[in-house]
Amino acid sequence: MPQLDQDKVKLWIEKVAASHGKAVGCLTYIFCDDEYILETNRKFLNHDYYTDIITFDYSNSRRVSGDMVISLDTVRSNAELFGRTYDEELRRVVVHGVLHLCGINDKGPGEREIMEAHENAALEICDV
Repeated sequence: MPQLDQDKVKLWIEKVAASHGKAVGCLTYIFCDDEYILETNRKFLNHDYYTDIITFDYSNSRRVSGDMVISLDTVRSNAELFGRTYDEELRRVVVHGVLHLCGINDKGPGEREIMEAHENAALEICDV
């Protein structure tokens, strides 16, 4: 399991949400392995592939809430692939889910670059 300072993560996420005009409600992080996230992807999204995070959004217009399932196996392999440390990649994935809850998408044309810019901005204010 990742060693995260929960108080610092909470403050960081609150800053990120506030920068998007949102408040933080209930957020749940489920850390798992590749097989668990693959089964979750199949069961809930009808996708048959591995991913680093699946975000279930329960937000309302002002308050972000949701469940985020994160594969630590994929975080580790992506860290190696992209030349980052495991902790850096984990922080990126954690905030990626929050950004989805704030309304930022990454599947359409040009959206991936927008998401990456928001991730980078969020990581700049991170002291976790």
